Amino acid sequence: MKAVTLKDGTTVTLRPIRPDDEPGLTALYARLSPESAYQRFFTVMARLPPEWAHILVNVDYDRRMAIVAVSPERELIAVARYEYDTATQEAEVAIVVQDQWQGKGLGTNLLTELLRYAEGKEIHRFRAYVLTENRRMLDMLIRLGQVLEQHTEHGVTSLLLAPRPRSEPELASTPS
Repeated sequence: MKAVTLKDGTTVTLRPIRPDDEPGLTALYARLSPESAYQRFFTVMARLPPEWAHILVNVDYDRRMAIVAVSPERELIAVARYEYDTATQEAEVAIVVQDQWQGKGLGTNLLTELLRYAEGKEIHRFRAYVLTENRRMLDMLIRLGQVLEQHTEHGVTSLLLAPRPRSEPELASTPS
């Protein structure tokens, strides 16, 4: 678990997802605006199907991983995840942040934490599929990752990213 302070001064907790987060994940989806839900899943559903919620909370913490953000009120407010594909040697990443928590640096904190975790698992290439109109997400990904490939087709931008090299002071302060 890791506490992070957002731009507005609120402290939230980042931690690995757990199977008992299933109700919280379903509730998070219910609080998303139709636009945010569409930007994450490329479709809008009345609710997150229970079988999806079950699959999404049950990860192996190695090739399938998710990190959640928990509000001071103990609600799930954001999720960043990856799923590694051994055939392509890439991990597909996805992130969703509840609307009222957007623009506070939460997505950046979550994605940074997820990429660090993946690097610890020897994963160094990340694929993201983002609606081309979702400029905030594209800008964040480009800011946090080194773009190796970028293609846009049918309104979806595919980015292949590698983590940006960390600065020396950050490396020195990172525990082994």
